[in-house]
Amino acid sequence: MTCDITYGAMPSIGFDCLMCGAPITGVDDDARGDAFVAHVRAAHPELPYPDVLIRNVAAAIVRQTGPVDRLDTLGAVEIHPVTEERIDDWLAFFDHDAFSDSPIFGASCYCTEPHVLDPKNFDPRHEPSTWQENRALVAGLLRDGGSFGYLAYVDGRAAGWVNASMRKDYALFRRGLGAEPTDEQVVGISCFVIAPPYRRHGLAGRLLDRAVADAADRGATSVESYPFNDERTEDSRNFRGPRSFYEAHGFTVVKARERDTVMRRTV
Repeated sequence: MTCDITYGAMPSIGFDCLMCGAPITGVDDDARGDAFVAHVRAAHPELPYPDVLIRNVAAAIVRQTGPVDRLDTLGAVEIHPVTEERIDDWLAFFDHDAFSDSPIFGASCYCTEPHVLDPKNFDPRHEPSTWQENRALVAGLLRDGGSFGYLAYVDGRAAGWVNASMRKDYALFRRGLGAEPTDEQVVGISCFVIAPPYRRHGLAGRLLDRAVADAADRGATSVESYPFNDERTEDSRNFRGPRSFYEAHGFTVVKARERDTVMRRTV
């Protein structure tokens, strides 16, 4: 499937500020970004976000056009690894559907954080990336094998994603020399993204089961997860899944850390 998306060619599109409802207009992404930055600086000076993040949000509000109403039942479900021929489906999913109910949260995500955020070398002064840069980065990683995951399709439409890369490919989770099992032997479940209509229908569980089932064939001896320790009731913020979810799928606690808990099951 091919996804040919042209941005910046929607002259009549605008949006209302999610904080105060003020109209934001512009002839393209750049103009809307300029207008939204000017509005935020004037009307919401308490917000500490850099201009690039505000521009990312402006673009996401216009771009995330997928449905938001939860379906009562699901149609036929298929799970497929994101190989070359499915990258366009993956891009379309993140472009339009994944965060249609929370564009602020998903403004520039594209599942970059676990691959690029290195806690040991984190610099808070680093300028955040644009959504276009993140989009291109992870698409490249998927093509080159530096990222790996699965899409859940419902009636042929991409509906959910799990990042199931090897731990060695995560800046956020890899442990380096001396770790046991080694980073090359562990599949890490870094995040789930389920589009709003398909949530709470068990898609995350089916994605996890597939990642576990395939792990040994990928050279892994175990699968790890990293649920947050705090309670997160919003679906968009609970992207790692709760500890109880992994316990129900045979994972046990390896180490409780300040922010999250490492859980693991052998394969």
